[in-house]
Amino acid sequence: MADPRELAAADLRCACDADLFDFTTTAELEPLDEVIGQQRAVQAIAFGLEMASPGYNIFVTGRDGTGKSTISRDLSRRFAANRPTPDDWLMVNNFKDEYRPRAIRMPAGQGAFFARKISRVVQDLKVALPNALENESYLERKGHLEKDYSEKRARLLDQLEKLAAAHGLQISRTPSGFIPVPIIDGKPATQETFHQLPEEKREGIERSIAAVQTELESTGKEIGRLKQALQNEIEKLTAEVASFVVGNRLSILKEEYRGLAGILGFLDELQQDIVENAALFASEAAGEGQGPQAPGGLSGPRNDLVRYDVNVLVDRCTTRGAPVIFESNPTYQNLFGRIEKQALMGTLASDFSMVKAGSLLTADGGTLIMEMEQVLLNAHVWDGLKRALQNKQLHIEDLAAGPLLGSVGLRPAPIPIDVKVILLGGYELFQALQDNDSKFNKLFKVRADFDDEVERSALTVQLYARFIARVCREEQLLPFTPDGAAAIVEYGQKATANKRKLSLRFGQVIGVLKEADYWARRKGVETVTDSEVVKAFSEFRFRNNLYEEKIREAYADGTILIDVSGAAVGQVNGLAVHQIGEISFGRPARITAETYLGAPNVINVEREADLSGRTHDKGILILSGYLGRTFAQRYPFSLTISVAFEQSYAGVDGDSASSAELFAIISSLSDVPMKQGIAVTGSVNQKGRIQSIGGVNQKIEGFFEVCQSKGFTGDQGVVIPAGNVHNLMLKRAVVDAVREGRFHIYPIHTASEGIAILTGMPAGEPNRFGTYPAATVYGRAQKKLKQYFDRTQKQRNAP
Repeated sequence: MADPRELAAADLRCACDADLFDFTTTAELEPLDEVIGQQRAVQAIAFGLEMASPGYNIFVTGRDGTGKSTISRDLSRRFAANRPTPDDWLMVNNFKDEYRPRAIRMPAGQGAFFARKISRVVQDLKVALPNALENESYLERKGHLEKDYSEKRARLLDQLEKLAAAHGLQISRTPSGFIPVPIIDGKPATQETFHQLPEEKREGIERSIAAVQTELESTGKEIGRLKQALQNEIEKLTAEVASFVVGNRLSILKEEYRGLAGILGFLDELQQDIVENAALFASEAAGEGQGPQAPGGLSGPRNDLVRYDVNVLVDRCTTRGAPVIFESNPTYQNLFGRIEKQALMGTLASDFSMVKAGSLLTADGGTLIMEMEQVLLNAHVWDGLKRALQNKQLHIEDLAAGPLLGSVGLRPAPIPIDVKVILLGGYELFQALQDNDSKFNKLFKVRADFDDEVERSALTVQLYARFIARVCREEQLLPFTPDGAAAIVEYGQKATANKRKLSLRFGQVIGVLKEADYWARRKGVETVTDSEVVKAFSEFRFRNNLYEEKIREAYADGTILIDVSGAAVGQVNGLAVHQIGEISFGRPARITAETYLGAPNVINVEREADLSGRTHDKGILILSGYLGRTFAQRYPFSLTISVAFEQSYAGVDGDSASSAELFAIISSLSDVPMKQGIAVTGSVNQKGRIQSIGGVNQKIEGFFEVCQSKGFTGDQGVVIPAGNVHNLMLKRAVVDAVREGRFHIYPIHTASEGIAILTGMPAGEPNRFGTYPAATVYGRAQKKLKQYFDRTQKQRNAP
């Protein structure tokens, strides 16, 4: 078997040549005005925005920093710029039911003007109506009506008094009405006088009273009818005068808004209510009706003319095109609107003028963008949003009132809406909603998935430079030189852990650009070069890697036991990755294995101690399958295997150490020592193939730093899966060490290749009988297994 190929220094990092850039600084470049590498997401958002059918709202997925929020807003604004500006929304009083105010729409930018015009009309009527009702003509006509009533009333009373006189009675006027009183000796009789009369005379008087009482009641009714008729006539006269005054002033508005049915309907209702309540204006002019400012008709004394106000919910006088609203705090009130209240005499009162629009109504006719996580964090918002989108109606409602104060309910009529909603979220959230919310797929039929990487090509490298130019211009940063831009490109490659890709997580890239600009300004230079970019990287890591430094010290002073030279049986240096905040780093971990005669079993010490994750458990089971495939074809296992991560006191998960665990087991079985200067990473399948893993750069760099602290021997290095070679973007110190022969990187495809590197002895290939050569690692392991089997058989056959 040919020895595995050690990687050359050129294979460990894809350097970006500054000569690729044809500029002196990025200030010479045209700033980027397009989206890099997000064609799928851009097309999906455009499709969703252009689809007018219900349910084609958009859910945007992608990792943080991919620009999904910024790009979604930019695309929405471009689309909205060519759309018509939607109508303004006004909330007006429902004169028939003040608890159910209604919203009316009018052309964009005219709502506030209309409200001011109505306010001027009302202010004008506060003077005009009282003047009209004090006009000589009105008072003269009113006086005629009152005189006519008085004359008819007098005639009725005169007839009644004559009838009473004929019966010896007199009609007396009291607060409770008219009553007949007997006349005795020319004077009205009192109760005492009446009872002193003889019984016969009393009976005669009572018959007279009964005779007059019927006519008295009839006369009272007729007077009441005349009075009601007078009031009706006065009201009719007042309405005639008020209608003339109000009509003259509203006719101009009706003519101006003759094409708007909703506005005309409101003006008709307004005119009718003012005419019916013209007395309010007289009271206002007299200084009455000025009690505490309780709102609407829903509570006690107040300025009654508030009922004629126009509440502008949405004013688009400054809007050009369709609105694009990003709601960063989608509470129920912020999204759906709120009904403000005023505490008054132990109750909470409100009216239509205290209704406020939320972002959903503000975005009507355009696009509303929100973070899905924030939507779910606020109670009732998600269910309310689904109802609004499904019914295409907005209900501005009260949440539950507080326990201490009574609340007068106000329920505005539903408002029709047509809004495109874009929700921003992660993959897990999207999957959870798809699986558990039956309405989600019906309402959000478009998914825009943002990638976090793009193919590295000559074009994307140049676009990266233009992106740098754009950020420098927008953020007022110093321009970057070609080598500075090249360093940023290399950062983009390292961020993806793929030499063939560039990162699209521009949030992180922008952070690097700003920090490099800071260090350049500290240095007093006018451009940012690669040295400032490297400085930004190193300073960022220094600020965040205290824990990493503590771990490194523990290796250096022997607190954590690790050998980086020599060889040992049943012991291999595995590699793990730690994530601390915004940085990740690798560190070696000693993996040991012991094999001994016993029942067939692989003891995973981490699992027994409840420190093993499910993926790690799976990796142990898989390597058990490989051991069985390799060594248990002729006779069964008769041994117990114990595998452990030494000095590991936290949880262990992932299968990237399964190859190292396998090598430790085989070393213990064969009694062939493993080189301690070579660390191992990679998962293994049941066929012995080495599979790719994550964090390969951090793992290599972590072991490199430990070797560096303990001293290089020239034989140290790392075994990695061959499938991870394209992921290598190692720091320059590692590349230089490999170039100088002080460190080595070995890619392997199979477990046999790894064993050969770690032991210097071939793993071995079985013959047609399944026997491995004796001078191989597998041959030695097979020999020990045969010995274990024979001992087991002898024990079973012993008497």
